Amino acid sequence: MLHTIDTIKLSEKQKQQLIRLKSKTGIENWNVLCRWALCMSLAEKSAPPFEEIPSDSNVEMTWKVFAGEYADVYLAVLREAYQKQSAHLSPVHFTDFARLHLNRGISYLDMKWVL
Repeated sequence: MLHTIDTIKLSEKQKQQLIRLKSKTGIENWNVLCRWALCMSLAEKSAPPFEEIPSDSNVEMTWKVFAGEYADVYLAVLREAYQKQSAHLSPVHFTDFARLHLNRGISYLDMKWVL
C-alpha cells in the first residue's frame, strides 16, 4: 500500500508555537519551520507518543507546499519511519503518523528556541 499525504492542517497550539518560532528565528514561512520540525522528530528512533491532535487552526498547506522540491524525499523518509514505528502505536493511519511527528518536532523546536 502506497501512503500519501494531501494536506497538512495545524492545530491552534501548533500555530501559536510556530508564531513564537517565527518571531524568535526570523523565519517567515510556516513550511520551512514545519520541515525542520518534522526532521527533528524523525531523527528520534522512538515513535512519537500518540495523542489526538485537533485540526482547529486556519493554517493549512498542501503536501507540495509543506515539503517543497524534496516532497518525494520527505515522503520516503516518513514511509520508512512508519514501517518501523507504527507497530509501537495503536492502529494509526499514515497521515496521523506524520501529524504526530510534526507535533513532536514543533514542540522540540519551541522548547529549543523559547529557552
